[in-house]
Amino acid sequence: MSALKDKSLDASVANQERTSKDIHAVSPSHSGPAAPTSQSASDAEKGTPGAQQGKQYELHPSPPFSVFSLIQKRLIVFIVALTTLLPPLTASIFYPVITLLARDLNVSVTEINLTITIYLIIQGIAPSFVGNLSDEIGRRPALLVALVIYMCGCVGAAVKANYGLLLAMRCLQSAGSSGTIALSLATVSDIVTSAERGRYTSYVQMGWMLGPSLGPVIGGLISRFLNWQSIFWFLAIYASIVWVVSIVFLPESSRRIVGNGSIPPPRWNTALFAYFRRSYTTRDNAAVPNELQKKSPSKRAAINPLTSLKLFREKETCLLLLYSGLVYASSYMVLSTFSDQLEEIYGFDTLRISLCYLASGFGTVTSVLLTGRILDWNFRRHAGLVGMEISKQKQQDLSGFPIEVARLQSSIPALILASVSLICYGWTLQKKAPLAVPLIFLFLQSFGSASSFSGLNNLIMDLNRDRPGVASAAMNLTRCWMGAGGTAFASPLVKAGGVGWLGVVIPGIWLLFSPLILMVIRYGPTWREEKRMKQMSDADAPSGETAVV
Repeated sequence: MSALKDKSLDASVANQERTSKDIHAVSPSHSGPAAPTSQSASDAEKGTPGAQQGKQYELHPSPPFSVFSLIQKRLIVFIVALTTLLPPLTASIFYPVITLLARDLNVSVTEINLTITIYLIIQGIAPSFVGNLSDEIGRRPALLVALVIYMCGCVGAAVKANYGLLLAMRCLQSAGSSGTIALSLATVSDIVTSAERGRYTSYVQMGWMLGPSLGPVIGGLISRFLNWQSIFWFLAIYASIVWVVSIVFLPESSRRIVGNGSIPPPRWNTALFAYFRRSYTTRDNAAVPNELQKKSPSKRAAINPLTSLKLFREKETCLLLLYSGLVYASSYMVLSTFSDQLEEIYGFDTLRISLCYLASGFGTVTSVLLTGRILDWNFRRHAGLVGMEISKQKQQDLSGFPIEVARLQSSIPALILASVSLICYGWTLQKKAPLAVPLIFLFLQSFGSASSFSGLNNLIMDLNRDRPGVASAAMNLTRCWMGAGGTAFASPLVKAGGVGWLGVVIPGIWLLFSPLILMVIRYGPTWREEKRMKQMSDADAPSGETAVV
């Protein structure tokens, strides 16, 4: 790391020493009594609740959460965001050419749709391996291997054209690309605290939320001017560029490997740019964060792909996973039936159909630009209400903090907006309204769905800060499997009752399962405390690890 960083770290330590005269309280996880802060001292004398709040929400007197600079964080997030575009892009890029594929390969449209369904099913399974693997050997090697597998699938499908090979190569594509989302979320959790997670997660989320709407646009343009095999070559070239960028610039971020970024990774796991610049040097004033001291990087646990399934045994995380899967599946249900409706109702060709998907893409991008900042602002607002100090270089102890309310307050109105927009979208499209009308409602639906999903996603990561790779894999499992089921269910529903009823059924399902969200808000803090107490009771076990949430 540069000398400038050393100076900034020294300044941070000096500042901490200056403020220690006023801040003497420690978090509940530390031994010994906690003294109130200067602000809460008067409250303590009066016996007010503020005294307890002052003691409960102090930051851990530990090294900086991450030594990566702001520029480095942005570069890391930018690179992993590029990879998250691959899974949904590969799944949806065939929407405009489904009929063309069926004709060229001499199969039915149902058989072509089967490749999309199988793609989504495998996309839900593979991250269970990749996420757990990345927690042990590192994010960077897991990502590079996943991209190589994906590129092999793209090249294999482009070289030979027959249905059997297409199906096999789609499976290979899914196995390679699906891990990128889990790895990206885990990477964000490695380098940023809960106080700024909303904004950074939204940047990463842009890739996989934009993919379902951007894929048909790219697929339609390529098939219009070239052929459908060129779609695979495009995907292979894009993945190759991302792979090279990752080799050169992406540093290892796993906290089991590099701690807060101050521990140099193995030479084989060092970005080429950092290797030649000798950027990775051990700092005298840097240390491994407390949560990593109990597990040496050299002592790796057995890699178990079923670890992500254990999260479904935790009440709060399980409910959030199920509801976030429902929200994400709705995007696939809407977009997978959109092209057929445009061709049937408006008589559009492939190019015009693909351009109409931009309405959904614009809604997603707008959501990303706004929602992340709203989530971070709401986090700071609730922190101020309970007297919790905020720092980008210190991970906050969320015990007793209303993190459920802070994350979900923006998701509920966003869901209402998405529900109303979906109903209007379905019926205006079915009644053959001017094209601009359903496109506006599609924009609003995409904005609302992406915004609500962002809050759910951030809360899941907040609840599982000690195992981000596993949590990301569990999220991907529910999203993809529910997306596969939703895609298979949407087409028969539209054929039976029209796209108008699709716009009614989806909000109806959201409303039916809305008690899950209310239960999380009401009972989530209690469940978290029960989990924390259980972890504390198991802390003395040889294989136990305690993680305060």
